Amino acid sequence: MADRVLTKKQALGMRAEQLAASYLERRGYEILARNWRRPEGEIDLVVSAEGLCVFVEVRSRTGTERGHALETVDARKRSRVLRAARMYIDEERPQAAVFRFDVVGVTFALDESPPELVHVEDAFRAGG
Repeated sequence: MADRVLTKKQALGMRAEQLAASYLERRGYEILARNWRRPEGEIDLVVSAEGLCVFVEVRSRTGTERGHALETVDARKRSRVLRAARMYIDEERPQAAVFRFDVVGVTFALDESPPELVHVEDAFRAGG
């Protein structure tokens, strides 16, 4: 099979996910899964720490002219992540006492400045 050529947007998303994973590992989280996919949805990162299982949505943007990356997690996106998380729990049976949904927003600067990373813990809940 030929190597897949990534679009600029896909490459940026992969870079953002790598930055988010490294950030979370430095803070003591263990990466359980990356890009866990099913036809009904995807989870960018699944991480754990101290009895906690966290489903992480990673969003990225170049610049802030169209708003911050965090603003792109709308009701539809939350619904897809929740559906995928339920499937992950059913299939993978993670050993956790608590489940949480976080969002990591990565904004890449238009110049050579380092990207800005914002981690929002407990960004949304299954119940609303």
